[in-house]
Amino acid sequence: MRTPIIDELRRLFSSHGNQHYGESFSQLDHALQCAALVARDGGGDALVAAALLHDIGHLLVLDRVPDAPTTPEPDVDFRHEELGAAWLADHFGASVTEPIRLHVAAKRWLHTRDPSFSESLSEASRLSLQVQGGRLSEQKRLEFEANPFATDAVTLRRAGDAGKVEGLDCGALEDWLGVEERVVERVVKEPGSGLSG
Repeated sequence: MRTPIIDELRRLFSSHGNQHYGESFSQLDHALQCAALVARDGGGDALVAAALLHDIGHLLVLDRVPDAPTTPEPDVDFRHEELGAAWLADHFGASVTEPIRLHVAAKRWLHTRDPSFSESLSEASRLSLQVQGGRLSEQKRLEFEANPFATDAVTLRRAGDAGKVEGLDCGALEDWLGVEERVVERVVKEPGSGLSG
C-alpha cells in the first residue's frame, strides 16, 4: 500500500531536514536519534512514530514561510508542536499526535517540577523554553498531569533532550518510515476512527 503522507514526510525531510535550528546537528539527525532512543527503551510503534515526527512542525514552517528563522528567536514561537500535531491528525491517531502536541508542555512540566532541569538543556532548548512560557501555572500543571498522554509526552521529551549527539548513526530515514507506515495502516483500518485511506 502506498500512503501519500509517507511520501510527503520524505519530501519534508529531504527539503528541510538538513536545517539545524540552533543546534550542532540537523533536524533529521535529531529525529532519527529520538526514534532510536524510544525504540531502544521499548516504546511501541506509535511512540516511535511520534518521536520521529515530534518536530515536523519546524519543517512545515520552513516549507510554508520561506524567510522563517532557522534558529530560535527570543520573540518568535511558531508553536511547532501544535502545528505538527494538527497536520498529522489527518493520518495518525491520538497515540501519535498527542505526545507530539504535548512535548513542549512536557518540557515546561519538567522545568516546573525541577527548575534545575533547564541546566541540562542545550542552549537552543533553554532559549525556546523561555519563548514557550517557562514554568507552568498550577492550573496548566494539573491539566497536563491529567492528560492520558502525559506520560508518553514526558518519555518523548526526555528522548528529545537526549537525542542531540553529534555524529551518532541511527540509520537512515527509510529505516524508520516503515514504523510510520504501520501506524498509518492501523489508524486507517481502525473501525470508527473517522479516517479514510
